[in-house]
Amino acid sequence: MALKTVLVKLKSAIFPKPSSKTTRSSPPAINSAAVAASSTVVGVLSFEVARLMTKLLHLSHSLSDSNVVSIRDQSISLEGVRKIVSGDETFLMSLACAELAESLGHAAMAVSRLSRRCVTASLCSFEKLFYEFADMGRDPHGWAMSCKDMEANNKKLERYVNVTTALYRELEELTMLENAFKKYSKQLILVADKENDNNSNKDLQKLMDLQQKIQWQRQQVKYLKDRSLWNKSFDAVVVILVRSVFTSLARLKSAFSAVAIGFVGPTSVPRSLSSSSSSSTLIHPTPNDAVPAPEKGGNPKTASLFFEAISKLLKPPETTLGGSALALHYANLIVVMEKMIKQPQLVGLDARDDLYGMLPESVRTSLRSRLRGVGFAATDAELAAEWKSAAGRILGWLLPMAQNMIRWQSERSFEQQNLVVEKTTNSNHQIQIQKNQQVNVMLLQTLFFADRAKTEAAITELLVGLNYIWRFEREMTAKALFNLQSPTK
Repeated sequence: MALKTVLVKLKSAIFPKPSSKTTRSSPPAINSAAVAASSTVVGVLSFEVARLMTKLLHLSHSLSDSNVVSIRDQSISLEGVRKIVSGDETFLMSLACAELAESLGHAAMAVSRLSRRCVTASLCSFEKLFYEFADMGRDPHGWAMSCKDMEANNKKLERYVNVTTALYRELEELTMLENAFKKYSKQLILVADKENDNNSNKDLQKLMDLQQKIQWQRQQVKYLKDRSLWNKSFDAVVVILVRSVFTSLARLKSAFSAVAIGFVGPTSVPRSLSSSSSSSTLIHPTPNDAVPAPEKGGNPKTASLFFEAISKLLKPPETTLGGSALALHYANLIVVMEKMIKQPQLVGLDARDDLYGMLPESVRTSLRSRLRGVGFAATDAELAAEWKSAAGRILGWLLPMAQNMIRWQSERSFEQQNLVVEKTTNSNHQIQIQKNQQVNVMLLQTLFFADRAKTEAAITELLVGLNYIWRFEREMTAKALFNLQSPTK
């Protein structure tokens, strides 16, 4: 009897009976106070905020002393960068600074969209204050932090990201359990009359156990919502983001203060932040400095001279591979050539024709000019070895830039930008956010700013070398087969 009572309750809950009258009920009254209160809570946007916090953590890491030194001593010192991008260290450091500033600008605009939901007037005006800080160093609210405070702020960001990521996982688990409970309940109701009491009691016990798991999971979700970003107000969350953005911009100008990027305005930086060993002396603004106000009715996003200069610097000239939209194509071409040069004996006629089909007309013209007058015989083993050695030297500096181009493109795809990878350790079940590797490959290390003429000249040399090496391998293979088929004297 108890079983039937439970099943009847389940059936009425899962399959509600339609009303005999189709009267149109009036919508429930809206509590404006409740709506206003709920609008200040981050709620489901907490996952987007967590992604934004992760990006700000990456930026903070990329602006550390060790990473800036690595950019100066390693990234811009690559042989390929010096050969086909530029030999001017100041220009290369300007590109690095501009790329980091652009990433920070994108993050700041995301913070600006969140700040419009805040109640505090200063937070609502974040975008205007951010551009003033970028151009003139104005920081009336003291949002730029010292190194010590920034470290504490980063730990807070990491904690929020970890807990919010755990919440996302637990919400998915709760959804799975609730769907399983609903599905199992329907099956149990449909087959209850066909089974004996023992089987029904076992199924009911499984259903009750599942319901108990759901109750525990809901408690876990509630606990994580209280600790994560979910139940935090927009004001409380945005002020953390704002301080991180301001401090990152201050650190950027401090670390690259010796670099001329067209416009580097003064920046007010906390003393402990500007005393970095990798920084130069900063020009601090005076209280009388005035920020030119944007024209009436104008777009405030055009008010920052600093970010306008950044945007212009990152626009590649037409003489570069990025400017001619060939950077990624040439990167793939170089990778294919490297495999062919490494194992020419595996290259067939179809693969050779496919490679030729990948060549732009300018490279084809250059290749025909270089191969004009070259005979068909390729039997000189010493010359083949020299060509292989020469191709290896070119690939030694050109291949890493091609690989960086492919990796850079992949890392900045839409999916990668919005991916939060989580790891669960078996010991304490803590969630850790995998560090994004985007700061390890910068645009200047790729083919994006590479001079097109110099790059095509290097590719042509590789093709000429590959042509001889490939023909030599075919000659040697044909000779070996001929010797095997010849009768032994």
